[in-house]
Amino acid sequence: MASTQVAPWLSVVVPIYNEEESIPHLYTHLTAALAQIDKPYEIICVDDGSRDGSFALLHELAERDARVRVVRFRRNFGQTAAFAAGFDRARGEWLVTIDADLQNDPDDIAMLLNKAAEGFDVVSGWRAHRQDPFLNRRLPSIVANRMISWATGVTLHDYGCSLKVYRTDIVKHISLYGELHRFIPAIASWQGVAVAEMPVNHAPRRYGTSKYGISRTTRVLLDLITVRFLLSYSTRPMQVFGSVGLVLGTVGSILLAYLGYIRLFLGSPLSDRPLLLLAVLLVVLGVQLVGMGLLGELITRVYYEGSNRPIYAVREELNGE
Repeated sequence: MASTQVAPWLSVVVPIYNEEESIPHLYTHLTAALAQIDKPYEIICVDDGSRDGSFALLHELAERDARVRVVRFRRNFGQTAAFAAGFDRARGEWLVTIDADLQNDPDDIAMLLNKAAEGFDVVSGWRAHRQDPFLNRRLPSIVANRMISWATGVTLHDYGCSLKVYRTDIVKHISLYGELHRFIPAIASWQGVAVAEMPVNHAPRRYGTSKYGISRTTRVLLDLITVRFLLSYSTRPMQVFGSVGLVLGTVGSILLAYLGYIRLFLGSPLSDRPLLLLAVLLVVLGVQLVGMGLLGELITRVYYEGSNRPIYAVREELNGE
């Protein structure tokens, strides 16, 4: 097995799930593209619980090439967990993420790195001519990208493109879970990073079938709410819950005071007034939201003071540290 003592300048993270047909072609194309960059590199392949022969092929590559590091999950944890495992182990100054299905072009990596050298911390690929079905892949993606750009304030044409370049120290400080890997540029913006986007090549899928369908859009939209909250109120949940609770509670209290006045001083009955039920409901909601804000503050303290627990379980590693 070949060995090297040179610390990598570039780390390439590849999540893999049932891609045995693509792996040999990906390795050949990727190593050829990285050789043109002429910098020390490592390829971190994360086997996300594949049930085909993917790990056997990765094991063979790791024995032949010490630059190939393999992380094997005990089961399928999802693409976000695969990226998180790769980020945790990356040693390079720069980090590239790329899919294993051969739809991303490794030759575009040099172009993205050149753009990053202009002073950008994150350079995202944009599949300007995406080779996927329109109705169930491209249309939901267009809608989702516009919503994400609007909600996060980081405008990108293609959040879903896995081909991206990051300064490694940026992603080392990002905690990933759910489907948050696609929101990394937006989450990183909290650190004040410079983000750029460049058109990249996109090829039709040659082997296997896509692991994602239109049902994934729902999960992405739900995670978008999480990201919006994290970007704006993650360290101060009382401000979002407490503010709404105070408004509702104040309105409800004013209505109750008004109803109390007309009952005590004007003698009007309240049993047939729906406004009474509304006033009580607003006060109860106000108290509940303020209580949620307090609980959120406590949970936030636990989150930031607690230990970092990984979102994946590793079975074995090859060529790791």
